[in-house]
Amino acid sequence: MAADPLTPAVSERICRHMNDDHSDAVLRYAHHYGGLTDATAAKMSEVTAEAMILDVNGQPVSIRFDHTLTDSEDAHRTMVAMLRAMPAPAESGES
Repeated sequence: MAADPLTPAVSERICRHMNDDHSDAVLRYAHHYGGLTDATAAKMSEVTAEAMILDVNGQPVSIRFDHTLTDSEDAHRTMVAMLRAMPAPAESGES
């Protein structure tokens, strides 16, 4: 699949996918990269070449990328790498 430039429409598509299919990852971005460890809700609202913008408990939070993204494929690779760089989430449930 060919990569698309990071237009507002592509940003909307990425955000919709992340919020619908990977909401746990979006909250983990807020916890780890945003430093908002008490956050209970997060939605991705925009992806630009420089940052992902999250709505965390009703407040906008900008999480900058380590480089300027070139296209949608770069956005995908970068966000996956950011997720993999985080510590594994704590297990919930009884011991």
